[in-house]
Amino acid sequence: MFPKGMEWIIILVIALLIFGPKNLPKLGASLGKTVKNIREGMSGEDEAAEEPESEEDKEIRELEAKLAEAKAKKEESPVEED
Repeated sequence: MFPKGMEWIIILVIALLIFGPKNLPKLGASLGKTVKNIREGMSGEDEAAEEPESEEDKEIRELEAKLAEAKAKKEESPVEED
């Protein structure tokens, strides 16, 4: 049922031909993260480690707040038509 020695080699060679040597580490890393997330999800642990907010995220959040504030001011002020 499961691949044995020579079958794994054939599978790895085909993967190397399809994805190329530069993309295989990325593919392996993303596969590892996926398996880890699935295992955490199945175990029922919902301890999501929050990543620290980057400077770009902070700046975007501040700009969105300013935009929302400007929209609110615009809606409050009466529009004069001639």
